[in-house]
Amino acid sequence: MRLFLSLHAVGCICMLKLVDGIRWHSQVSSAFLFMFKLRNRSTCLVLNHENLRFLSASTAAAVADGILKPQFHPQTTVDLNTQVQKMSPLHFSISLDPKFFISTLVNCENLSQIKQAHALVTTNGMLHSRTVANKLLYVYAHHRDLVNASVLFDKMGERDLVSWSVLIGGFAKVGDCMHCLETFRELIRCGMQPDNYSLPFVIKACRDTRGLEIGTSVHCIVKKYGLHLDHFVCAALVDMYAKCGVIEDAKQLFDKMPSKDLVTWTVMIRAYAECGNANDSLVLFDQMREEGFVPDKIAMVSIVNACAKLGAMHKARQVHDYVSKNKIYLNVVLGTAMIDMYAKCGSVDSAREIFDCMQQKNVISWSAMIAAYGYHGQGKKALELFPMMLSSGILPNNITFVSLLYACSHSGLVDDGLQLFSLMEESYGVRPDVKHYTCMVDLLGRAGRLNEAFGFIENMTVEKDEGLWSALLGACRMHKHIDFAEKAAKSLFELQPQNPGHYILLSNIYANAGRWKDVAKVRDLMTKRRLKKIPGYTWIEVDNIIYQFRVGDFTHPRAKEIHEMLKTLTQKLELAGYVPDTTFVLQDVDEATKLGILYRHSEKLAIAFGLIATPEGTTIRISKNLRVCGDCHTFSKLVSAITQREIIVRDANRFHHFKEGACSCGDYW
Repeated sequence: MRLFLSLHAVGCICMLKLVDGIRWHSQVSSAFLFMFKLRNRSTCLVLNHENLRFLSASTAAAVADGILKPQFHPQTTVDLNTQVQKMSPLHFSISLDPKFFISTLVNCENLSQIKQAHALVTTNGMLHSRTVANKLLYVYAHHRDLVNASVLFDKMGERDLVSWSVLIGGFAKVGDCMHCLETFRELIRCGMQPDNYSLPFVIKACRDTRGLEIGTSVHCIVKKYGLHLDHFVCAALVDMYAKCGVIEDAKQLFDKMPSKDLVTWTVMIRAYAECGNANDSLVLFDQMREEGFVPDKIAMVSIVNACAKLGAMHKARQVHDYVSKNKIYLNVVLGTAMIDMYAKCGSVDSAREIFDCMQQKNVISWSAMIAAYGYHGQGKKALELFPMMLSSGILPNNITFVSLLYACSHSGLVDDGLQLFSLMEESYGVRPDVKHYTCMVDLLGRAGRLNEAFGFIENMTVEKDEGLWSALLGACRMHKHIDFAEKAAKSLFELQPQNPGHYILLSNIYANAGRWKDVAKVRDLMTKRRLKKIPGYTWIEVDNIIYQFRVGDFTHPRAKEIHEMLKTLTQKLELAGYVPDTTFVLQDVDEATKLGILYRHSEKLAIAFGLIATPEGTTIRISKNLRVCGDCHTFSKLVSAITQREIIVRDANRFHHFKEGACSCGDYW
C-alpha cells in the first residue's frame, strides 16, 4: 500500500492511534516514519507498533535507517526498533540515558551496524559522555577497525585511562605494534598512569618485535607504578624476556613472584621450551603439579612441545599417561601437538595411534602426520595419507605441501615431488613460497640433479632466504660440487654473516676436495669475524636421566667402561668387515690421528654407554645436535646387527632407525 498523506492528516491519524488504541502493521509504521524523515521537520513521530514517540528529526533519520533497512539488508542493521521499545512511552524526546546507547553499541554485530549506532550517538550529542564514547571506541577496536577508532580517539574532547587502554589494546590485537607502542608513549607523556589492562598489550608488542630495549624501559615503568607483582603484567614480562632470548631474567622475575597462577606457570614452561631448555621446562611442570596446580589444555600443549624438543621418549610416555589418566580430551590442538611429540621422540607408530584416536582432525593434524612419516624416511606412507585427507573433505594448505615435499626429498621420491609441486597452484590454489622451493632444491640436490636445483633458484620469483641456499650447499657437500657450493656460500655469508655453520660446511667441502689453502682462508675469515665452530653433542636417556657426550668425552662416571665397550665393539666390527672411513675427518692430519678422532665421536660414545646401561634387547635412542657423519652411520648399522639392538638416532635433519644392519633412510640422506 502506498500512502500519500499530508502532515496534518498524519497527525490526525496518529491521534486516532492514541485515543482508540489502533494497532499498526509494521510496514505502515515504517511508512509514516520514512515520510517524516523526508519532511525534515524539527520533530518527528515514531510509530512503533503500540507506542508513539516524538524524536528529533536527526535522531529519527538514524532510527529510520535501523527500521527500514531490514526489509532489504536484514543481516547488516541494528535492531533499533527493539532499542526504541525500551524507552518509556509517550515522551517527546529521545532518552539521553547512556545505558540506551551502550546497549545499542553492545548489540552491534558488524561494522555497518556500528556506523549506524555511531550516527545515533553523534546526532544526539552523546559523544560528550566518556562512557558512551569509550564503548564506541571499544566496539570499533573489537571489530578491528582501528582507522575509525583512531579518528574517534583523536576527536574525543576528554580521554581517560580506559580510552587509552582500549586503543592500545586494539592496535596490539591487530598486530600493529608500532602504533601500539607510539600510543603508549603518548599516554606516558600525558601523565597518565598505565594499568594492568594496557601494560600486557604493550609488553606483548615488545615481545613480538623482539624489542628488548623498549621492553626493559616498560619494565621500569611497571616498577614505578607498583605493578610488578600483578599476575598478568608479570606473565607478560616473563614471556617477553623469554622470546627476546633473556631466559635468565625471565626466570628471575618468575621466582620473585609472591604467588603464581596457572597462566604464569604455563608461560614459564613454554618460555623454557622455546629457548631450547626443554629439560628445565619438564622440571618446572613437575614443580607446578607438586604445588597443587592442575594443568589445563594450554599448559599440556606447552609441556608436550617441550617433550618434542627434548626428544625424550620416557617423558613423552609420562605426559601421555597423565593425559589419559586425567581424561583430558584430545582436541585438535593437543592431539596435533602429541603427534609431533611422538614423531620427534622417535616413535612414528605412536604418533599414528594418536592420529587415529582423534575424533576431529584439521588440515594441521593431517600435515603433522604426513611430516612425521617424512622425518622417519617413510615417504610412501606420507604420500598415502594425502588422498585419505582429500577424501575426508579437508583441502591441503601450504603447510601440507611443505610436509609432502619434505617427505619426498628424504625418501628419494623425485618424480612424486615434481608432480606435487606442479599440482599445488594448478589444482589446489596454493601458491609456492620459499619453503616449497627449498624442498624442491633439496629434493633435486639430494638426487644429484644440481643443475636443475640451481635452475629452480634462478627462475623463482619469491625472495630467496638462507634455508634455500643452505639446501643447495648441503647438496653440494654430498655430491662434491665446489662451483655451486661457492655460489651458495657467498649468498649465505651475506644473509647470515654470523652463522658459523655456513663457514664450516664450505670449509668441509674444500677439505674433502683436498683444497687446504681454501680451508685456511675460510678459517681465517671465521677468526676475523670472531666465529667459533658449534661443537657436536649427543644425548641419551637412561633410567629417566639424560646424559650428554661430546667427542673424546671422559667426563662420564663410567667413562672407563664406555671406552672399553667401544674398543670391544670396534674389534668385532672390524672382524665383520668394518673399515673406518677417514674421509669424514676433515682435518689436515695423518691417518692415525684421523682414526683416533673417528673412534671418539660422540655418537659412538653414547651408543657404547647405551649398550652397558640398558637391558639387552631394548631400543637405544640417541639425539645429536648436528648431522650424523657417514662413518658413524655405517658404525650404527653394523652395531645393530651384531648386538641385535634397534638404534634410533635423531640428528639435526631427520631420524635414522638402525635395525639388523640396515637403516630406515636406505642410505639416502
